[in-house]
Amino acid sequence: MSIVIGMDEAGYGPNLGPLVISVVAWKSAWTPRETDFWRLLEPIVTQTPQRNDVRLHVADSKAVYTPGRGIKQLERSVLAMLGLVGQMPHTFRELVQFVSPHTLAEFALEPWFVENDIELPLLNESEEIAQVSERWRKECEQCQLELLGLRSDIVGTVRFNQEVERHQSKGVVLSQATINLLHQVWEPVSQDVCWVIGDKHGGRNRYDDLLEPLAGESMILRREEGTQRSEYRIHQTDIRFQTKAEAHFPVALASMLSKYLREVSMELFNRYWQSHVPDLKPTKGYPTDARRFRKDVAEVQQELTIHDNCFWRSR
Repeated sequence: MSIVIGMDEAGYGPNLGPLVISVVAWKSAWTPRETDFWRLLEPIVTQTPQRNDVRLHVADSKAVYTPGRGIKQLERSVLAMLGLVGQMPHTFRELVQFVSPHTLAEFALEPWFVENDIELPLLNESEEIAQVSERWRKECEQCQLELLGLRSDIVGTVRFNQEVERHQSKGVVLSQATINLLHQVWEPVSQDVCWVIGDKHGGRNRYDDLLEPLAGESMILRREEGTQRSEYRIHQTDIRFQTKAEAHFPVALASMLSKYLREVSMELFNRYWQSHVPDLKPTKGYPTDARRFRKDVAEVQQELTIHDNCFWRSR
């Protein structure tokens, strides 16, 4: 038995809305590097769906979701994945309670989350998701694969700004939040043979200092460091940071979970402001449009005494 863990983020670049990081862990009957998820699960998932393809679309979230294509396929795959661990959330808060429970306390700091919620699924039918999730579960049983767990960290604007002020770098904020989340998922299985994979963080090539909280008193073996990938070993765990890590199945799922959480968060954000500003055009939060949105709501923001610290990300 071995463990394969993928980690990825969504929302690193925007000025509005949360930064979301997710970690997804799978158990396999094979060694980590021999586990070809794409081949084993081909009857139920695909990276490149064809016309009328009923399989779940699993890939880098940027390939599954675009504003033009919409959120339906992203949502279908993410909620079906949650079904593998017995979760079928009916609201956004139920989803957050499971994947990122500490976030619920932080919701009190941002008015668009305080008393607002949204029913799930947004664009799919619950019954169809339950059915495809059950087919996925049976396929996993046949392939001797098991989704062990998934966790997210929804870093709201207040905490994001506090951490950026403390570290003077949003790159450090991303890296530390990622390692902290990984620690939660990895620690219970740290004595097993594990392979952890995630995207490189910007131009960083060295990660051994970031991994110290995982290693404790143990040695961190540096196996490779370079522009394409950096890999380390702690106990029986190999940890790799590489470019285009979403090519790995668990990383793609982490990418999609992060993206779904961010998109539903932005739906609540936009609904809140549209309830106060008639005919307001919604935003995805990325810099150019975020500045437009900030200008459009400035007067109401002042009337509602909403401080920039909970509205606008400093970097």
